Amino acid sequence: MVATVRIRVLVQPRAAQSEAAGMHDGCWKIRVAAPPVDGAANDALIEFLAKRLGIAKSRVRIAAGAAARRKVVEIEGIGADAIAAALR
Repeated sequence: MVATVRIRVLVQPRAAQSEAAGMHDGCWKIRVAAPPVDGAANDALIEFLAKRLGIAKSRVRIAAGAAARRKVVEIEGIGADAIAAALR
């Protein structure tokens, strides 16, 4: 059985560069360079997380909040501890 972990994310679009910015109000704050237009920021978030965690983009999906800055992201096949270590 493959584990699925849900994390809460606060996305800041239009940043100078895509990066993890630690915790903010119980959420992982992720800055993405893409603007929040036509799902570009969501795509950039998924790509950033997949690359940072070393997994395929197909294993990362936005479960809730696709149109909001605060999102719930599901990540398949990697533990919560490994995710926390990669985002620090």
